[in-house]
Amino acid sequence: MLALGLLLMVAGCSTATPPDSVLAVPAPPQKYAAIVVDGKTGKQLFEVNSTAQRYPASLTKMMTLYLLFEAMDSGRVSKETQIPVSDHAASQPPTKMRFRRGETIDVDSAIRAIVVKSANDVAVAVGEYLGGTEDQFAAMMTSKARQLGMTSTIFHNASGLPDDGQMTTAHDMAVLGMALHQRFPQHFHYFSESDFMFRGRLVRGHNDMLGRVRGVDGIKTGYIRASGFNIVTSYNADGRQLIVVVMGADSARQRNDHVEALIQRSLSPVVADAKTRLMFAEQQ
Repeated sequence: MLALGLLLMVAGCSTATPPDSVLAVPAPPQKYAAIVVDGKTGKQLFEVNSTAQRYPASLTKMMTLYLLFEAMDSGRVSKETQIPVSDHAASQPPTKMRFRRGETIDVDSAIRAIVVKSANDVAVAVGEYLGGTEDQFAAMMTSKARQLGMTSTIFHNASGLPDDGQMTTAHDMAVLGMALHQRFPQHFHYFSESDFMFRGRLVRGHNDMLGRVRGVDGIKTGYIRASGFNIVTSYNADGRQLIVVVMGADSARQRNDHVEALIQRSLSPVVADAKTRLMFAEQQ
């Protein structure tokens, strides 16, 4: 029922937005896409290229966490469950926690490592633990995407590392962001964490939207060269809830500036559109 509701609410809105209030589009090959959705009603408030195929990068880890949260709620794992790190998981390129084969990480720390550090080795270890192999887990991820109404998403790995066949859309990422917020309110606090302690070391994150805009409480950033700078952001303040997706920005700063402008636009369209036009005029 949740999946159907999300699909109808998000896909059923097609309000276009004037081009003068969008991010300066990068040179070809075009990577930019964006969408803003009202988190309570599912109404689409803004969209550009929201159904165009894009590389998710580390936004992929949102689905990895969705399946881990399901496993927690079903009792399959607890926060104390130890997840082993295989050779394959340990061999993933950075960003990672730099585990060695045979080491383990508890589920609670694994979630924080994925959210805060965007640790590829931990994401793969989680995938192998839940799916048997990373390939089998990727198939589970894609199946869950279909259940949620993410009709244009295919997952090939648990981390978001480059894979030509791993695709999504800004619309689908908004559906996933809403699903995480609505299905797992008891776990959503993880997405607001900007650092955590692990083995006596402070691990810092890089989601600079946290603390920058009042009301922002997550969710996830992502970057690979093919995708540009991606983000899914949750805003929750003063009775308003928004899910904002920006994909394909040229830098983290440009991406974050655009997210802030889209939040302002959605909360106060007339004033924010003027600010947005000025900001992007200055970028030209």
